[in-house]
Amino acid sequence: MIEILSDKQLVESYRNGNVASFELLVERHQNKVFSYILMLVKDRQLADDIFQDTFLKIIRTIKAGAYKEEGKFIQFAMRIAHNLIIDHFRKAKRLPMADSVNNDYDILDNAKITDLSVEDKMVTEQVYNDIRKMIDFLPEEQKEVLNMRMYADMSFKDIAEATNVSINTALGRMRYAIINLRKMAKENNLSLTINNF
Repeated sequence: MIEILSDKQLVESYRNGNVASFELLVERHQNKVFSYILMLVKDRQLADDIFQDTFLKIIRTIKAGAYKEEGKFIQFAMRIAHNLIIDHFRKAKRLPMADSVNNDYDILDNAKITDLSVEDKMVTEQVYNDIRKMIDFLPEEQKEVLNMRMYADMSFKDIAEATNVSINTALGRMRYAIINLRKMAKENNLSLTINNF
């Protein structure tokens, strides 16, 4: 059964002409890759375009025999997506701005607020709103790592690969992001006591 093959086996199967293998690879990783792209570009249509370009580039790389199995397929895909996003912003000569967030998407949408009283839900929502506002004030590198960790649920190894930095640098950026969020919360007398943060 093709579903139980590893990513490496699926890539090899696709190299040998089995298109269904590549479709399964896309299916396996599309949510993580798309979420990562959307998190950075904050525009669903643009995210769709970059997502398509990412997998087209992966196809070309595999067909050209240039894909090297040095790590996980997902790291390879994230690195390509990351580079395409950078290329897009370079061409547009602008950086992603926090105030251009599309209302369809929010990093905290996936946080679960279940089994809470109405009052607890209101408090939790307020805490999330405060966190969203504070995240916008973080330096881009810290914001990026925090979003990848919280929203895309990426490991620090995957984050390091996707952003072309060492694991220690990725860990350091996350650490400083948390320190800065706590500092902002303290300065503004905000409580960040929720289970998911």
